[in-house]
Amino acid sequence: MNLPNKLTVVRLIIIPFFLILMVVPFSWGSVTFWGATIPVAQLIAAILFIAATITDNLDGRIARKHHLVTNFGKFTDPLADKLLVMTAFIVLTGSQVVPAWVTTIIIWRELSVTGLRLLLVEQDGTVLAAKMPGKIKTTTQFIAIIFLLLNNVIFAIWNIPFGQIMLYICLFFTVYSGIDYFVQGRGVFSDGFK
Repeated sequence: MNLPNKLTVVRLIIIPFFLILMVVPFSWGSVTFWGATIPVAQLIAAILFIAATITDNLDGRIARKHHLVTNFGKFTDPLADKLLVMTAFIVLTGSQVVPAWVTTIIIWRELSVTGLRLLLVEQDGTVLAAKMPGKIKTTTQFIAIIFLLLNNVIFAIWNIPFGQIMLYICLFFTVYSGIDYFVQGRGVFSDGFK
């Protein structure tokens, strides 16, 4: 269990705590700063989410830099990312912050691309590497979720719905990068059209 794998496991452990903080009606009050009023439990959940995104960035960099890439890491790192993002979007949909149709598209894309990657690996060992649209998708998802959890902190001073703006930017890149992956991997389906 090397350091990158430990960071990935930490991210997996954070997810249920994040979920509990978001769905259990704790009566811890709220705090107001930089134009936003945020329930304390939601603020703690946001801090946990930010910590999880930091571990996502760190584990990959450390694994590549120090040649610590393992099969465990290849499996759990993307799984942890998807579980974290999908959990956050489902919770935000339940809180009526994110429309259900947006969450549905995001989850559909994540599961579809994961299935495509599995097919490509099984077919000929091809690993579909993340390209720039996919990286932008991930970054904008994280930013959108953080600002939605923090009730548009800072931007709330000027009544700018920054989290919602980022949500639709991330939705665009979610769809665009999903199409891009399927265009790249379309050969895997050729046997179905003979």
